[in-house]
Amino acid sequence: MKHDVILHDVAKAANVSIATVSNVVNGKGRVSKTTMKRVQQAIEQLGYAPNLLARHLKTNQSRLIGLVVQTTKPGRIQDNPFYWDLLAGAEEIARDHGFHMILVSMGMPEETLDFVKQRQLDGLLVVGITDHRGEDALFRTLDIPCVYIDSYLNDPRLCQVCVDDQYGGYAATKHLLALGHRRIALLIGDIPMDQLRRYAVLQQRWRGYRKALDEAGLPYDPGLMIRLPTSVQGGYHAAAWLANHNDVSAIFSMSDIAALGLMKGIKDMGWRVPEQVSLVGFDNLFMSGYTLPALTTVSQNIVQKGRVAVKLLMELMDNKCSTSRKVVLPVELLVRDTTTKAHLTDRQ
Repeated sequence: MKHDVILHDVAKAANVSIATVSNVVNGKGRVSKTTMKRVQQAIEQLGYAPNLLARHLKTNQSRLIGLVVQTTKPGRIQDNPFYWDLLAGAEEIARDHGFHMILVSMGMPEETLDFVKQRQLDGLLVVGITDHRGEDALFRTLDIPCVYIDSYLNDPRLCQVCVDDQYGGYAATKHLLALGHRRIALLIGDIPMDQLRRYAVLQQRWRGYRKALDEAGLPYDPGLMIRLPTSVQGGYHAAAWLANHNDVSAIFSMSDIAALGLMKGIKDMGWRVPEQVSLVGFDNLFMSGYTLPALTTVSQNIVQKGRVAVKLLMELMDNKCSTSRKVVLPVELLVRDTTTKAHLTDRQ
């Protein structure tokens, strides 16, 4: 009868010690890339599968990290490639350390906390929460390391990763102003403007938009805020808003995914981008460079954001850094084909 493959078998096949195999499997200790590759090949050839339950009982570690995404609407996660890029970067580094990622969609924060406790996750990456909603206080009740992504929390004791969202909003608007646009709408999301502080990333980008207008000596017009979801569907329906605002010559969308929907809506209205309306997105999703026309956008490295967040989390879990760290990653304006000089033509 064929016996179950054990560490000893893998060690023998890879010509290394059992301790080395254990380090590779558990993501611990210093193992050279050559040795690690040899061990991984032996594991694959022999079909070795570690007993995760036994490991958890012995080490009190699940080797699982949760990526918690704030969402109130069904389908938001799977419809937006942003989260998959973020997860890809996080998973890449997590695997290097012997961990796996699970995606957690957060509706009610209390339910999310119960899920985390039940699964006994070893660490969390928490995306898009703010202290204005009190969610950060709930997560601090968990006795596990947390890194907060795109959250803009005011507590200096927390470990956070974000991009320079305010500069991104500023650069996008400044670009449109330089092209002569003066009536620039902002596709900001389906939120009341007096609640904007509860959505910190959107607020930061809006502040950049306001700063560029102020520098140009232009008044801020709340009537140019398109309050529709920053989703494909929201962007598509924004074209109907545009039909009632013929003086608007450009739109800055808070996300690429909404900008792509808006491009489709504009085309279905019989209009042309950028000849009749210029358009700028934010994110630089993979498909944004392959649309016709290619989308001008504020580029952030989403995959790298995920990588950096997990690296910080690993340091927290190994007690190699304090919790009070904030990493701000740069953004860059990529000028492509959806923006041009302002020359209003009738869109009726």
